[in-house]
Amino acid sequence: HLRERKSQYSSAADHTKSEFGIHFKTFDPTTDLVDWEKPLLWQVGDLREKYDEWVHQPVNRPIRLFQSDFVEWCSKTSWYIVLAVWVPVVVYLLWYCLTELARGKTRLFASFTTEYSVPVHVFWFFPLFLVGAMVWTLMEYAIHRYVFHMNPPANNYFLITLHFMLHGQHHKAPFDSSRLVFPPVPASLVIVPLYVILQMVLPPEVGLSLFVGGLFGYVAYDMTHYYLHYGSPSKGSYLAWLKSYHVRHHFEHQKLGMVL
Repeated sequence: HLRERKSQYSSAADHTKSEFGIHFKTFDPTTDLVDWEKPLLWQVGDLREKYDEWVHQPVNRPIRLFQSDFVEWCSKTSWYIVLAVWVPVVVYLLWYCLTELARGKTRLFASFTTEYSVPVHVFWFFPLFLVGAMVWTLMEYAIHRYVFHMNPPANNYFLITLHFMLHGQHHKAPFDSSRLVFPPVPASLVIVPLYVILQMVLPPEVGLSLFVGGLFGYVAYDMTHYYLHYGSPSKGSYLAWLKSYHVRHHFEHQKLGMVL
């Protein structure tokens, strides 16, 4: 099984190398700054001032973060699991929002005043859905740029560890296919609070319309991100340009190109 996984990573790397001229760091796990036979998460904080350079030298191998097999399992997933978990939720919420809005009973500001409340017709769903997707896109960009690519202080073990868990591990091993999409368990820790907040501050159907747009945007983003690592877009296409753009983000200018 291990040989099969290594072959998988090598094939992906060879494809990218031949197409984009990428070269992985010459890597010998016995002389690296961390012990690759042990989970990496609790080791990286000890790298201190060496962490930033180390994490941006990609290697072509999978990463283990946690000692616990269960926690490790929760921290990674296959791309199709994201579709299996969230697409049914998106489809159900689409149906629910359209059905409830079509009843004509949803009104904005009804909790403050009945005289000046604004009816929300069913056609409002579509702009609300698009706004939700746009808000997700802006959130993802801001998080990617200002959180995932923060420069943790060399003397702060906690922030270095947090950075590696959130995004550093992806830059260290960009072809670890089990860590290219957001696993459902940690994703739920973000998605559920957003759902609750929207339900508290907006009429349920309005909040859900925004929420399902954002959830759709997240799923589309995750699938696009996976494809840019393992897909083979047609030469000259927009996706081929986007793949080249994203590859440069990993191997040339890690502090720039954060659209994906």
